[in-house]
Amino acid sequence: MIFRRNRFVNAATDFEDAVRNRDAEGSEHAFDAMCRAIDKAGDEEFRDAGPRLAAVLGEVPPGPRGVVAVIVGACVERGADPVACAPGVFAGALGAFRQAEVFCERWAAGGGGELPEPDQGDPAEDVVERVGFEAANGWWTLPQWEMAGVAMLSHRNVRQQLGEQRDLAELVDRVARASDEPFRFKCLSYALRVRDDEPLVVLHRESRTGYLLRMSGIGDNFQLHTLLAAALIGGGHVAGDAPSAEAVAVCRDTEGQAPTVGSFNLVAPDGEWIWNEGNPSDIPLVDGARLLVLDPPPYRRHWDAGRFFPNMPGDLTLERVLGEQETVQWFTRISEAKVMGA
Repeated sequence: MIFRRNRFVNAATDFEDAVRNRDAEGSEHAFDAMCRAIDKAGDEEFRDAGPRLAAVLGEVPPGPRGVVAVIVGACVERGADPVACAPGVFAGALGAFRQAEVFCERWAAGGGGELPEPDQGDPAEDVVERVGFEAANGWWTLPQWEMAGVAMLSHRNVRQQLGEQRDLAELVDRVARASDEPFRFKCLSYALRVRDDEPLVVLHRESRTGYLLRMSGIGDNFQLHTLLAAALIGGGHVAGDAPSAEAVAVCRDTEGQAPTVGSFNLVAPDGEWIWNEGNPSDIPLVDGARLLVLDPPPYRRHWDAGRFFPNMPGDLTLERVLGEQETVQWFTRISEAKVMGA
């Protein structure tokens, strides 16, 4: 019974040993055993296996490496230490996206055309012949690295230790642009841009009032918009209809979604609109803080409130109402909102 109960972690240990010993046949057998046992594994097994697998990711052959990264992500979602697992996952993701950038360059140089969509198998032979195995494999495994990366980034302690891995965000965007699909890797791109304890200055144009807030773990501007309405309208600072308690809860840490209605139009200091579909990094930095202007909504907008990243708790805290003189100074930094289509 003990062996049955620990089949997954036993297979992961065998895989770790085989990879370190360059035992290709043993690695293959242990990998197959892991895949067969993972569905019935317990949380304790995931906690044990995750760091083991992450530590050998760089030594795993390129073909199965992305799948092993997904398994590491699953381990983290079941309780494995994300800080211990993240370095191996991010190193692998950087390597894959660098190869994918080469893939896009070679694909364009070889005549261009529609890029092949990665599937669960290996890259097609004609693709490998055109760009080389490493570049093709890099492109083919990007969905796996995106899944694993988001699993890591759902944890605040990982995001706080990213350091130079933030370069990955620019690389992800470059590959997306090179593929002619700017939002191809939206989940990973947004996750890499999530900030914690970041100051946000908000100016409510109609009432000429200002507020200092602090945001953490907010994945997109739909989530930010809902939490802003809760803090300012629900808090009695500005007029309007506050979102429901359920809508606020699902934007913080409760599972699910809840219908809500937009309360504002989000506007940048230069008057450009900040779209709900974007993320808080779209809000410009001014004197060390994100500066956002709230105007009346130009039309009624409905959406299902919730978290863009279901496993990432979000928070927006009102720290203080700005004083009159301070508010006037901030208002000197903004322009009137621009009319769409004008």
